[in-house]
This record gives sequence, C-alpha cells and structure tokens, in this order.
Amino acid sequence: MLDNHQKNIATFIHLSTFTRFFIPFGNFIGPIVLWIANKDKSEFIDANGKQAINFQLSIFLYAVILGTLTIPFFIFKVLNGLDFVDFHGFHDFHINMSKPSPLLYLGGFLGALAIIAFIVELVLIVIASLKAREGEVYKYPLTINFLK
Repeated sequence: MLDNHQKNIATFIHLSTFTRFFIPFGNFIGPIVLWIANKDKSEFIDANGKQAINFQLSIFLYAVILGTLTIPFFIFKVLNGLDFVDFHGFHDFHINMSKPSPLLYLGGFLGALAIIAFIVELVLIVIASLKAREGEVYKYPLTINFLK
C-alpha cells in the first residue's frame, strides 16, 4: 500500500525536472538527488525515479541529434555568401532573402520540430507528475531505458 509520502516523493521527482529553468542541468540533478536519496524506501519511488531520469536522458540525446542536424543548415546558409580566400570584412556580405535555400526550409522545419518537442516534453512531465500523485507509474513514450 502506498502512502502519501511515497506519492509526494515520486511526484516531486518528476516535477524536479523543471529546475533546469533555474539551475543548469537541474533536470538531471534534481531527479537524481531525490531518486538516490529515496530509491531504497519504495519500489514505487524507484520506478518513478528511473522513468524520470530515463526520459530526461532520452530527451537530451534527441536534442543533441536534432541540434547536430539543424545547426549546420543555418551555418551553411549564412556562410554561403562569404569568400574565405579573399575576405574583406562584411563590405560585400549580404543575405539574399528573395530566394531562400532548401536547406533553410529544412533547418526551419527541424527548429519547429524542436519547439513542438519541448512543449510535448513539458506536457508529459505534468502528466507523469499527476499519475505519480495518483499512485501510478507513468511510462514516458519514446524513452530509452538507460536505467533498468
């Protein structure tokens, strides 16, 4: 039988991922600290902690992959007009906005995908917190199980 303390700890493990808005890498530090301190007290807390940490690691991996794909497209578009052999500063530098590159469209699409993924991540964290408060272990979708 789960008591309110276990449900509260599990809920705070999920909600502690929001500390990234105040502390760099808080989305990893908060859940890991709460999980390590409380994982031996309950299987419910242990399962919720693993889910929260696995989800944050998966999101980080997906963000690195998406950033690796997106950033070069913008760099190639901006640096397209520069001549590195005969560089005279920004005197001859211009960006032609009348004819956008297909790379710019692809980069914009990937950037929009990143924004949508961020919003979905926030919604999933809130759902997981509510499920933990109800005494359920929420399985985040598209999560790689680093911790089993």
